[in-house]
Amino acid sequence: MTSFHSRIALRVLLASASFLAAGAACADAWPSKQVRLVVPYAPGGTSDTLGRVLATHLTDSLKQTVIVENRAGAGGVTGSAAVAKMAPDGYTLVISGIGSHAIAPSLSTRLAFDPMRDFTHIAVLGGPPNVLAVHPSVPARNLKEFLAYAKAQKGNLNYGSPGNGTQGHLFAENFMQLTGIRMAHVPYKGANPAVSDLMAGHIQALSTTLSTAAGQIRGGKARALAVSAQARVADFADVPTFAELGHPELVATTWFALSGPAGMDRAVVQRLNTEVRRILQLPDVRKKLMAEGIEPNDLDPQQSTAYIAAEIKRWAPVVRASGAGVD
Repeated sequence: MTSFHSRIALRVLLASASFLAAGAACADAWPSKQVRLVVPYAPGGTSDTLGRVLATHLTDSLKQTVIVENRAGAGGVTGSAAVAKMAPDGYTLVISGIGSHAIAPSLSTRLAFDPMRDFTHIAVLGGPPNVLAVHPSVPARNLKEFLAYAKAQKGNLNYGSPGNGTQGHLFAENFMQLTGIRMAHVPYKGANPAVSDLMAGHIQALSTTLSTAAGQIRGGKARALAVSAQARVADFADVPTFAELGHPELVATTWFALSGPAGMDRAVVQRLNTEVRRILQLPDVRKKLMAEGIEPNDLDPQQSTAYIAAEIKRWAPVVRASGAGVD
């Protein structure tokens, strides 16, 4: 190697060492003040539960207060759009999710952000699977009987979802596309009124998250036919999965993730990812989440980013086929 090339190699090596040292120093210095975690939904839901669990434990491990700010609107889009415009310094984070970051891009041609370009995705947290539940008066004890019953009704059955374009709506549309049955969609403004109308018998079926309908299923006020989890949910071990009933395409969760503005320092992202994955595996946290049907994820930043990109691709054709839109 010539003297010239040796000098170039040395400069590259020193530059790389400086970059790594700068990243480590940034991670060591962060956080030096309060961290804000935006939950872009109203209090009480799965995203809020996940956000508050993270905030409590991150406050302890980071030695800085992590506050939760609920900023609801447009199915998670409003709060997420606000965070996308913030400085990527690690002091403003958001609970992103399937609705705002995977489904919304296909629902709207005027979305205020690009879910991949405008965010740094730190860790996929997990979320509850969907459940297909029916009113006890429906003469179907299992999914096979329900499919036969629905086909005989020739579209006269109706099902409720948390709203037009929600994961509950699109999951049911995907289910109908794959099985050939037809049901009339009744969109609600949220999952709770849909659950209430199922119990009252105003709708025959319901597609929503397992965590939302868990109490009614346990109480016998709704009959769960199948869940969209990869494997049976421990607290609902008698409810089969769609996959084991011959529908492996119907594995899905209403997932949430921890994200920040695009361009966050890699060392800060890695530190957050490590802390979040540790928190999600704590026995008390796992117990709390799994009681709601939430299986915690364990993905690094690169895997989390790839997961979200794959979800955007997965739900786009379902949205198109459903005809759902918000523009």
